[in-house]
Amino acid sequence: MGFAHSLAAKMPDLRDKLRSAGIHKKPPEFVDESLKNGFMMALMFSILSIFIILKNNLPIALVIVVFIISFAIFFSLMLKRLDVAITRREREIDRDVLFAGRFLLVKLNSGKPLINALFEASESYGVAGEYFREIVEDIKLGTPLEEALEKAYRTTPSRKFKKILFQINNALKIGVDVSQPLEAILEEISQEQLIEIQRYGKKLNSIIMFYLLAAIVVPSLGITLFSIVASMLSLKIDLPVFFMILFFLMIVQLVFIGMIKGIRPNLNV
Repeated sequence: MGFAHSLAAKMPDLRDKLRSAGIHKKPPEFVDESLKNGFMMALMFSILSIFIILKNNLPIALVIVVFIISFAIFFSLMLKRLDVAITRREREIDRDVLFAGRFLLVKLNSGKPLINALFEASESYGVAGEYFREIVEDIKLGTPLEEALEKAYRTTPSRKFKKILFQINNALKIGVDVSQPLEAILEEISQEQLIEIQRYGKKLNSIIMFYLLAAIVVPSLGITLFSIVASMLSLKIDLPVFFMILFFLMIVQLVFIGMIKGIRPNLNV
């Protein structure tokens, strides 16, 4: 753990990244776990490389080089999974951030203080509710409200949720009613989502037209013409040929499904 502590100390942003990813571990614990996983994977890879080295009559000392390089690669990959978790959580927060913000706004408009509204928002469903829960936990531990909001603003991976927290914290510092700037930023986020839906509709129309052409019209006409030409030339068409065509069409279908999922806006409507 001593080496893990010294290595974690050289990563000052690791604590905020762990909080952003929703990983409840201390930086030395995460680094130590990554070191152990990287070591085990590098060890297994090095053991496999021994057979290749011996088979090709290469110097056995290459195993050490393979271990060092593979350990560095696997350790980097263990750290990179943190960025993957942050990206995934960002998408999850963006999916329901508008609902969480409106829930908070309803509570404020009903006359409840901000601190009470945050406590009730922390009990709501979704990843955004989890971030409100973290704010509430910091407040319970004695952190001032403004500081807790600033900490959440710094660690949240969602740009939209950052806007909400910034407006709330800014209104508190200025001393104005929180509900008005919050309502304004929620309306802005709602307009952004509407624009995303409109862009998605335009992209979807183009992809569907291309899909109809490339995945339905061309294969149907192509197979028909191929069958006619083959019968005229007395070509023998084996069953594996049709299976290859079917496999190709399945690949095309999966590619288009992936494209449609990839451009779909990250909204929860």
